[in-house]
Amino acid sequence: MTVLGNIKKTHNASGSLLSVPDSQLRKLLRSVADELNNSIPAILKANAKDLAKQSPDNPRIDRLMLDEKRIRAIAASIRNIAKLPDPSGKILEKKTLHNGLKLEKIAVPLGVVGAIYESRPNVTFDIAALCLRSRNACVLKGSNEADHTNKAAVTLIKKVLRSFDMDIDLVTLLPPEREVVEEMFTATKYLDVLIPRGSDGLIRYVRKHSLVPVIETGAGVCHIYVESKANLSKALEIVVNAKTSRPSVCNAVDTILVDKKIASAFLKKLAPLFAAKEVEIFAGKPEAVFLKGYPFLSPATSADYAREFLSLKCAIKVVDGIEEALDHIATYSTKHSESILSEDKKACEYFIRNVDSAVVYSNASTRFTDGEVFELGAEIGISTQKLHARGPFALEKLVTEKWIVRGSGQIR
Repeated sequence: MTVLGNIKKTHNASGSLLSVPDSQLRKLLRSVADELNNSIPAILKANAKDLAKQSPDNPRIDRLMLDEKRIRAIAASIRNIAKLPDPSGKILEKKTLHNGLKLEKIAVPLGVVGAIYESRPNVTFDIAALCLRSRNACVLKGSNEADHTNKAAVTLIKKVLRSFDMDIDLVTLLPPEREVVEEMFTATKYLDVLIPRGSDGLIRYVRKHSLVPVIETGAGVCHIYVESKANLSKALEIVVNAKTSRPSVCNAVDTILVDKKIASAFLKKLAPLFAAKEVEIFAGKPEAVFLKGYPFLSPATSADYAREFLSLKCAIKVVDGIEEALDHIATYSTKHSESILSEDKKACEYFIRNVDSAVVYSNASTRFTDGEVFELGAEIGISTQKLHARGPFALEKLVTEKWIVRGSGQIR
């Protein structure tokens, strides 16, 4: 079967979801979660094969690695998705025109969702569960790095679909080879949207070449601005959490902006905390003055301020007030997540109003940008664009609109 043939089979299967009772979809997802918990040894065995192919210093290993705790968390997430209301079929607007025509605007599934993603095998379960819950079929193209794990995941999902007498082609995993994406780009008859999730390079490539409409889930170059009136003890805890709790994910902080009024006090306290975690800091000469003797210090270039590090690395810049912080963010941000740390409420609200990103925080870690944390069940990714979806791209956004007009013989 060719790549296009497999995509066509999923397209043909997609309509069958429209008539499935809501209770059955909920039960289906709960069964996927149960089967996942019962298949932990098999999933770990497949994941071990993927891990064995990687270089030990590959920063993506943390994203790729599964353990029992992470698998049970994925199963719990699938159960949470099952609890959410079906976003399709909702009446969004209803009215009767002066000529007697009765109009309804309802939410309907997108149809067939294509996803291209890297490294993270949990994404396979997340996208499949979100699509099935919203009555969308999905075509998945993971990376070669996670191929064994992805195959095990989709085999499990198909097994459950079969047990419910549902079409197993509702979820399709394509081969991991890069050439496959070129066929997805031109499958305009069978794919309704294409969603890239991964590096900035992947997202830009898909956006440039795809003829299928693209919904971007952006790379994160996330900022925290430590304002002059920040509570330093709170700020230290937040910054350390945002950088070190899980550095390989897109909501980890990449650049820390520090007001020059508190730069000396803050950076001298931050240095030992970062050193204990072996965080490499990229800093310019003004910042290096406050970090003298720091064991993992490297000179910063302008390119470092535009980097999504995905590792225990970050950039630090001292700024002269909130306007310079805003200018820096406007220049280097990918519009993912930014945070201000300050006890000045006016400064916080000014920052929130003027930062043009999908998620903006005051006095909190950027690590909260996540569909499950936002109680959306899970996410396909964090959208940084402004059309259709922005922020955690979750269940509620996997629908579009359809107008229904009921008449009694009206002509125009």
